[in-house]
Amino acid sequence: MKIKHTFILIGVVALVFACATNPFTGKKTMALVPNSQLFPTAFAQYSQFLTENKVITGTKDAEMITRVGQRIAVAAERWLNANGNQGYLNDYKWEYNLVDDKTVNAWCMPGGKIVFYTGILPIAANETGVAAIMGHEVAHALANHGQQRMSAAYLQQGIAIAGNIAISDENARNAFNQYYGIGSQLGVMLPFSRGHETESDQIGIYLMAIAGYNPSEAAELWKRMKANSDGQAPPEFMSTHPSNDTRIANLTKWAPQAKVEAKKFGVTTFR
Repeated sequence: MKIKHTFILIGVVALVFACATNPFTGKKTMALVPNSQLFPTAFAQYSQFLTENKVITGTKDAEMITRVGQRIAVAAERWLNANGNQGYLNDYKWEYNLVDDKTVNAWCMPGGKIVFYTGILPIAANETGVAAIMGHEVAHALANHGQQRMSAAYLQQGIAIAGNIAISDENARNAFNQYYGIGSQLGVMLPFSRGHETESDQIGIYLMAIAGYNPSEAAELWKRMKANSDGQAPPEFMSTHPSNDTRIANLTKWAPQAKVEAKKFGVTTFR
């Protein structure tokens, strides 16, 4: 089979399985790994993670993480229900944990399993800062970004394998592997990841506003993130994330829109 035909076949197969819909954007997304398979795996990995790390319970910070997480989850359900996506969260099993770790990070696994590291709390600075982070991380799960990343990685690997099978000349195959690896990473996978981050920033700022948190504080959070990084960041085109300046500009632009959206749910004052 010629290489062109091989790539076309892989593309057609991917499109056939790209049947998930992002409820926030209405866009079709790749879903080579169904949530029925992804969620149980994520839940098991989350449980194992908790046994291997120091989970903080019973403190004001731990209670705040749970409180903010619950409010963001309620906001997500209200938004989804209002936009014709009733039952979208039926398989989610929300869980919020604070972990003793100096790493400046937080994450949400597919299906609603959330971890905040203590290292990010000083940068969050307050409950509204935590809400900005929480909204962003929850948005990744709601938009099925984990599912999409896995699907894209499978497709990237599939094309690489097909290329190696289809190209018989060793020199041509070596050139393909070199240029495909760099090209697919810089030209496809990294922009794909940055797009997810931007999408989660926008969804997240809407969620925090609907939950009653001031969306204008999201940009302030990222100003603190920028200060904490001391300018140590790769060029945006080589990064999985947009630059701090890009995120600050976007969040500043979206904050008034988020307040308008929150007003639709009767939220006119913000924490």
